[in-house]
Amino acid sequence: MSRIGKKPIPIPSGVEVTLDDGNIAVKGPKGTLQMRAPRGITVARDGDVLVVTRPDDEREHRALHGLTRSLVNNMVVGVSDGFVRELEIVGVGYRATSQGPDRIELQVGYSHPVPVRAPEGVTFEVPAPTRIAVRGFDKQLVGQVAADIRKIRKPEPYKGKGIRYAGERVLRKAGKSAK
Repeated sequence: MSRIGKKPIPIPSGVEVTLDDGNIAVKGPKGTLQMRAPRGITVARDGDVLVVTRPDDEREHRALHGLTRSLVNNMVVGVSDGFVRELEIVGVGYRATSQGPDRIELQVGYSHPVPVRAPEGVTFEVPAPTRIAVRGFDKQLVGQVAADIRKIRKPEPYKGKGIRYAGERVLRKAGKSAK
């Protein structure tokens, strides 16, 4: 049995969960998310918790059991608490400026500033010129937006300049050795 799949998902107060023939909709103070459960996997409400079950020990069902539980749990956590992905900017003259909650402008070594617009449900916060916080209630969307920002100027291995996730270690290479 999947260790992750058999754990119940607690439903916090203020979160509404609607189960309708394989469709799961979660509504909370931060927003609304919905998904369709994979065929064979059932999500049932048992009091104030959600329980994910599988019909048998078939390989595909075992694989989808823990996945479905994690996705539903991320939906519940997202609409109640939300998710944050922090980025650091490293480099002389590299900085981010906020143009509102859904827009930032990056100066990362190009001849022009790079504007970034947040999709629906995601906001940006710039607590310092070299830090960006991507916030939202959809974990997948927050991670994708952070990855897209990082892709604008990936950390390079020689000086470590670029945009990286907070706490990310960049492996450094030795430069040319003098003769």
